[in-house]
Amino acid sequence: MSQENIDKVNAIIAQYGFKRNIFASNLAAKKKFKFAVFLPKFKEIEYWKSQIVGVKKAEEEFKKFGIQLEYFYYDFDPISFKNTISKVIDFECNGLLFAPIFHKESIAFLDLYAKKQLPVVMIDSDIQNEMPHFYIGQDAFKSGYLAGRLISFAVKDQRKVLIIKITRDIESTSVYLQRIKGFYSYFEENPSITNFEFSELNVKESDINNLHVDMFADTSSIFIPNSRAYIIARFLEQHHIKGIRIIGYDLLEDNIKYLNSGSIDFLINQKPEEQGYLAVQYLYKKVVLQEDFTSNIIIPLEIIVKENYIRPDNK
Repeated sequence: MSQENIDKVNAIIAQYGFKRNIFASNLAAKKKFKFAVFLPKFKEIEYWKSQIVGVKKAEEEFKKFGIQLEYFYYDFDPISFKNTISKVIDFECNGLLFAPIFHKESIAFLDLYAKKQLPVVMIDSDIQNEMPHFYIGQDAFKSGYLAGRLISFAVKDQRKVLIIKITRDIESTSVYLQRIKGFYSYFEENPSITNFEFSELNVKESDINNLHVDMFADTSSIFIPNSRAYIIARFLEQHHIKGIRIIGYDLLEDNIKYLNSGSIDFLINQKPEEQGYLAVQYLYKKVVLQEDFTSNIIIPLEIIVKENYIRPDNK
C-alpha cells in the first residue's frame, strides 16, 4: 500500500474507533489455545464430578474457537498432588485451571508456576498469595457466617451446637477452615445471641462406624462445613434420633435424600458445575479475546431447603 492509502485507512480508524476483531483473526489463523486443568480425581466424589461436568461442557462449547484442554488428575492426598506438579509445570500451554485443595502444597506449587507468567483461574477455594490469579467460587468465610445465622434462627430452646469435621485421612483446605471461622464470627459479632454452647468433633471418614449415640446427647444443631452432611443425617435416622437441626453444603444425591426426608434442614449450594464452566470461559475470554477482568466471580450463597429444591431434570 502507498503511504497515502495507509494514511487514509488510519484516519478512518481514528474517526470510527475501529478495533481489530481478535476472535475473527484467531479463527482465520486457525490458532489453538491449550489450557491445563489440575484437579482431584472425581471417582466416587460427586462434588468434583460436577466440577468436571461443567469444565467439559465449556470445552465442548469453546473447542470450535481453538480451545484444547489437558487434564491432570491427582488422588485426594498431598503425595499424589506433589507427584503431579512436575507434569503440570512441564506442560506447554496458555493458562491454568486449578483447585487449591491442599493449602500449603498449593502455595508451593503456585510459587513455581508463577515463573511461567500465565493466566491462572482457581475454583472451589481461593488462596491469598502474591501470584496474580482469578477466582471463581463462594466466599468461604461468608458462607460459614451464613451458616451461623441460620443456626441462630432455627434453634429456639436448647442451644448446644456441634461442629463436626468429617475428613479423609488428611485434609487441611483453606476453604474448610474459613467456613468454621466465619461460623464462629457470626456469634462473636452478635453478643445479644446468648446461651449457645459450641463443641467440635473430628471424625475421619474411614472411622464413621465409630460414631455412637452419646456423641449427640443434648445436641440441638449440627454444622458440617463440607459436603458430608448426609453421613451424620444417615446415622441419626438409623438410630431414630430426631429434633437436631443439620446444616451442610452441596446438592449431592445423598444430601438431597436426607434434605427431602427432613433430617437435613439447610444446604448451601456452591454450584460446582457452574464454577467449572465459568473457569474455562474465563480462560477463553482472557487468552483468546484478550479481555481484562477487574474482580473475581463470587458465586451467590444459595440456601436450599426441601421446599425450594428443584431437581435439575425438572428445570
